[in-house]
Formats: sequence, C-alpha cells, structure tokens
Amino acid sequence: VQLQASGGGLVQAGDCLRLSCEVSGRTFSAYGMGWFRQAPGKERDLVAAINWSNSRPAYADSVKGRFTISRDNAKNTMYLQMNSLKPQDTAVYYCAVDRFARRLGVTTLHYEYDYWGQGTEVTVSS
Repeated sequence: VQLQASGGGLVQAGDCLRLSCEVSGRTFSAYGMGWFRQAPGKERDLVAAINWSNSRPAYADSVKGRFTISRDNAKNTMYLQMNSLKPQDTAVYYCAVDRFARRLGVTTLHYEYDYWGQGTEVTVSS
C-alpha cells in the first residue's frame, strides 16, 4: 500500500491550499482516511478524518470551519481543502489509511491507521 501526499507549500496567513493524497494497493473505497499534522517539537495530531462511505467527517477543533476533508473514490484520492490559513497551521501534513475496512464511523486515533504517506510540508507566514 502506498500513499502519495502533495500540495503543501509556503503561503501567507489567510491564504488557501489544497492537499491531495493518492492511494494505491488497497481498495480505497472500503477504508476510512485521515489527515494528521506534526509541528516541530510536537506530537502528531489528527486534523480531519472521513469514513469509507464519505460521511461523518471529523475535525480538530482548531480547524473546524476552515478545513474540509473529502474523497474521490473514482480517483483513489483524498483531499484537504485548507482555507484562512494561520501561522499555527504550519506543520508537516500526513495522510493515512484506516486499518479496518468499512469501519462504522471514523477513528481519530493515530494507531488505528496502518499506512502513512511521506508527508507534505505546509508553512504559513504571518
């Protein structure tokens, strides 16, 4: 299973970015997906998660109303639309695949995700 994350970059506060994560080697449509981020010196935290049926997204409180997670099963790709970016959003963003197929709901626990992308760096300047 391989995950390829892309779309990061250097932007200014208030700008937008869209991250993508393409998955191969697993039946994408059967698995929930998540975006996590890790800032320097901090733990890896959940940003958003979406279940296999494209419903019940979950978001970290810090990004609610600004970020939107979505998926296109036809393209085996998950997205994270990030609007109104803030300097505190600066981190390496990782995508990950749920270890269980067709889970009811979503999981926000990093150890419930068994495959991870390489990370894409987002830097937001003030």
